[in-house]
Amino acid sequence: MIANSLLKKIARGLKDMCFIWAQEMRNVVKDEGALLFMILVPLGYPLLYSWIYNNEVVHEVPTAIVDLSHSHSSREFIQKFDAAGDTKAAYYCTSIEEAKDLVAKQAVHGILYFPPDFDKRLGRGEQAHVGVYCDMSLMLTYKAIYQTAQAVASGINSDIQIAASKGYTNRDDQITTQPLDFDEVAIFNTTGGYGNAIIPGVLMVIIQQTLLLGIGLLAGTARETNKNKELIPISEHYAGVFRIVTGKSLAYMMIYAVMGAYLALVVPKIFHFVSLVDGWTLFQFMLPYILSCILFGMMLSCLVRYRENVLLLVVFTSLPFLFMTGISWPQANIPGVWQSIGWLIPSTWGVRGFLRISSMGASISDITEEFQALWIQVGVYFFVTCLVYRHQLRNARRHAGLDADTNEDE
Repeated sequence: MIANSLLKKIARGLKDMCFIWAQEMRNVVKDEGALLFMILVPLGYPLLYSWIYNNEVVHEVPTAIVDLSHSHSSREFIQKFDAAGDTKAAYYCTSIEEAKDLVAKQAVHGILYFPPDFDKRLGRGEQAHVGVYCDMSLMLTYKAIYQTAQAVASGINSDIQIAASKGYTNRDDQITTQPLDFDEVAIFNTTGGYGNAIIPGVLMVIIQQTLLLGIGLLAGTARETNKNKELIPISEHYAGVFRIVTGKSLAYMMIYAVMGAYLALVVPKIFHFVSLVDGWTLFQFMLPYILSCILFGMMLSCLVRYRENVLLLVVFTSLPFLFMTGISWPQANIPGVWQSIGWLIPSTWGVRGFLRISSMGASISDITEEFQALWIQVGVYFFVTCLVYRHQLRNARRHAGLDADTNEDE
C-alpha cells in the first residue's frame, strides 16, 4: 500500500510537472514581451553586436596635422604616417585650436602636432617631441593613430641611431637598432582585435540578461493576472514547490539549449571569430551555466511586482555585470567588494569559462574553478528558489482561504 501510494504521488508529480512545463511554454509564446526577449533578441542582437565589431581593424583614419616646424624631418614623419594603411593625413592646420575644432566636429579622430623646435632639437642631438592627441571615445581609431605614430617614430629613431653609429655592415646596423631581438607571436587572439576579445563574453551576458528579462516579464504578468497577485495561480497542478520549480526550469532550459548552441557555435562562425570550441566540453559547461541563469532569474522574479520593473532592473545591472566579469576591465583592478558580489552572478563565471573554452581551447579540467562555481550556484539558487516559491505558494493559498500547508511539499 505504501509503495502504491508513493508511486501514485510520483506519477501525479510528473504529470503536474509536465503540465507546468507545457503551460510555461505557452506563456512564453503568448506573451509578446517574453517572446521578444527570450527568442527574438537572442537571435538578432548578437548578429548586430558582432557585425559592429566584425571589422576589427580600421583603415585610413583621418588625422589633423599641425606642423609648426616646417622642416624636412617633420615632412618625412608626416609622409610615412600618411603612407601607413591605418591612418591618413586628412587636414593640415595652422594651430592646435583649429585641429581641436575638427576633432569636435568628428572630421578627424586625432591630431599630430610638431612644435617649432622639432627639427632644431634633432639637429643638435637632443630629444625631440611629437604630440599625438586622440579621440578616446573610439578605441579602434585611437589604437590606429597611436600605434602608427609610434611605429613611424621608432623607424626614424632607428635611422638616427644608424647614422650616428660606426657600423660597416647591415648586421652592425641591425645590432645597433635592435640589440635585443624578439619574435611576437599571438597565441590566442591572433587578430589582436577587439571583437575576438569581447564578443565571447558578451554572448554569455546576453544569455543571462535575456533570461532575466523573459522570466521577469512572465512573473510580472502572473502577478497582474492572478487574482491573488502572487506568482503562483491557485490550481491543483501547482500544489508542490518542487514540481513548479522543475517544470518552469525545464521550459526555459529547452528554449535556451537551442539559443545557447546558436550563440556559442553559430554566431562566431558567421563572423569568423576565433572559436576553438569542443562540442562535449561546451555541453558540459553550458549546462550548469544556463541552469544557474534560469534559477537566478526565477529567484529574482519574486522582486518583480509589475512587468516594467524588470526592464529597469536588468538595464541598470547590465554594465556592472559585464565589468565584474573582468573581460572589459582588468580583474585585478576591481575592488574586493565588487569581486565578491561578482561571484554571486552566473555571468561572472560563465564569461570567464567560455572565453577560455572559445579563445584558448580549454577543457573542463582547465576551468575547474568556473565549472565548480556554476554547479554550486545551481544548487544554491535551486534551494533558494524553492524557498521563494514555497513562500509564494503559501501566500496564494492564504489569500484563497485555503490551508497554507496543504500538499505544498508533494
